[in-house]
Amino acid sequence: MEVAILGATGLVGQTFVRLLEGHPWFDVKYLIASQRSRGKRFRELATWEVSEEIGEMRIESLEEFDGNADLVFSALPSSIAGKVEEKLAEKIPVFSNASSHRYEEDVPILVPEVNGEHLSLVEVQREKRGWKGFIVTNPNCSTAILAISLKALSKFGIQRVNVVTMQAISGAGFSGLSAMQIFNNVIPYIEKEEWKIENESRKILGKFENNKITPASFEISAITTRVPVLHGHTEAVFVELEEDPTVEELKKSFESFDPLRSLKLPSYAKPLLYREIPQPKLHRDLGRGMTVTFGRMEKIGEGKFKYITLGHNLIRGAAGGSILNAELACVYEIL
Repeated sequence: MEVAILGATGLVGQTFVRLLEGHPWFDVKYLIASQRSRGKRFRELATWEVSEEIGEMRIESLEEFDGNADLVFSALPSSIAGKVEEKLAEKIPVFSNASSHRYEEDVPILVPEVNGEHLSLVEVQREKRGWKGFIVTNPNCSTAILAISLKALSKFGIQRVNVVTMQAISGAGFSGLSAMQIFNNVIPYIEKEEWKIENESRKILGKFENNKITPASFEISAITTRVPVLHGHTEAVFVELEEDPTVEELKKSFESFDPLRSLKLPSYAKPLLYREIPQPKLHRDLGRGMTVTFGRMEKIGEGKFKYITLGHNLIRGAAGGSILNAELACVYEIL
């Protein structure tokens, strides 16, 4: 399938390009960016040593792209993604990393290991909007990492979640933070991030019924911080469950969680791996960046536990997750 990448010169866009080089199902044919990048070879803008074929590709501007692809991966800023993605979705599938459409009733926020059944919402969306294509979104990068671990323990009944994130600077993009802001510092605020985690998590872990998603009912509260780490978001999670499993039972539930294993998706990796002391420098690249690490699991009361989880924000939390979404859509014959 021929694919286009919107926002191909940004951090997430370049991660899409890197992950899709040599992909057995998706062939990158169009690299789309802003007018100022138009006509440049991709190698002039890439932050790694690209192949000759990809490196020689010319950047097209968003204005001149006519949607002549089988599907689109969007890494556009949310400020411009909304209308652009809607226009393209009239004809072709759009897999978006932007937040523009995440909270609309007929648009799924997809994490394949967690809520693959929410892809059924695509037919509702098509019928409602009269589109041939559709929009499927990724969650916020911190939400993606958190949701995988929450799904693994959901069989015990989640009542309450508190989470503190320690998010890498690459999550803010190329121009997001200056060295003077982040060096020797922790910034305990990321605009809109806490609201996203709280609301996206409940939608992702909700039930698809009567052609809509009923959000999960558990309480969730988040504090988000930016820390001087290049890649990899770390999260301290505190959960209260309806049941009262042992730490060993909870750990076993995490370790055995592997719902996509039999599908043979090209981007598949074991979703959760245990490490006693998870650290982004050591563990963010496990499973080619698609594996979420967990550890420091302790019982702190009846049905109450705490643990650490982390994942690669640009891969598991962004481009890699979106590619996995498209692969699942292929297997489900939605494309």
